[in-house]
Amino acid sequence: MSGLPCTTPLHGTIPRKRDSRWKASGARLFPLPALCLAILTACQQQDAAPDNVQRITLSEVPATSAPAASEDAPEDAVTLSDADDVPGPDTSNARWIVASDGRAIVFGDPGGPPLITLGCEVRANPPQMRIVRHVTAEPGAKALFPVLGNGTVSRFKVDAQVLNGQWAWAGSLPARDPDLDVFTGRGRLLATLPGGGTVEIAGSRLPGEFVRWCRSGGQSPTPG
Repeated sequence: MSGLPCTTPLHGTIPRKRDSRWKASGARLFPLPALCLAILTACQQQDAAPDNVQRITLSEVPATSAPAASEDAPEDAVTLSDADDVPGPDTSNARWIVASDGRAIVFGDPGGPPLITLGCEVRANPPQMRIVRHVTAEPGAKALFPVLGNGTVSRFKVDAQVLNGQWAWAGSLPARDPDLDVFTGRGRLLATLPGGGTVEIAGSRLPGEFVRWCRSGGQSPTPG
């Protein structure tokens, strides 16, 4: 019983003091012998607690921390934390360029190293698209590569792969996968990779045309 240790003997009688709160709650006043018997019974039950029961006080209970803000965020939210505060590359002069074999488009500065590549395995059944983020990756690592734009948020599964003798992030998926719709508009894109910063991609019709070309199995894209 709270506030009344079992080792403290009881002396005296209960004062007959009126308490309007007890009357309002309908509580009963017990005579002293009955009260002593109830306390003795509680003490015996407490002493008979199993040995495997650990008694703790409120001071021993660890405080529960509040959930992180990201736990309440929508699943499709892209935040600055995705970039791990790593500055993205300067893309003020970057643009999409068609690869020499015509089966890929590359985003980057003309004559400079590529930043992102979209490739198409047009002979696969069904056709497959490959997305590559050209930034150093640790062997065996896996990540989600979010791309935001054109009213869509897509997250592409990528892992560390060796491409042209260098480690990079790459992943493949069917050309008709709806996640690729993020590239079919003409708006600006933000492509964020944890540890690799955010690549800002100026709006262009070329990614959409390339995706539609790959989906059609290599047929000429429909103007749109």
